[in-house]
Amino acid sequence: MLNHTPKRNSVRSQLRRHSQTTIPEPVLEALNLREDNTIIFEIDQAGVHLRKAPLIDTAFTKALQNTLSEWNSAADNKAYADL
Repeated sequence: MLNHTPKRNSVRSQLRRHSQTTIPEPVLEALNLREDNTIIFEIDQAGVHLRKAPLIDTAFTKALQNTLSEWNSAADNKAYADL
């Protein structure tokens, strides 16, 4: 039988309609989360882990996107399809 007693540093949040929940204040503080931040759920054998996603520089990403076209041909897709 599994022990469902919360660990010492655990907090709870109830799952609501449409799979929504409120992230408890201690978690927000521990991860330094603010409105509009993105969070990542990592799933592995030990369980599910929540972490703050790194910020993405969208201007840099858009500028970089145009430089990557040299590897975007049908021949490249065929050559690297099994990677």
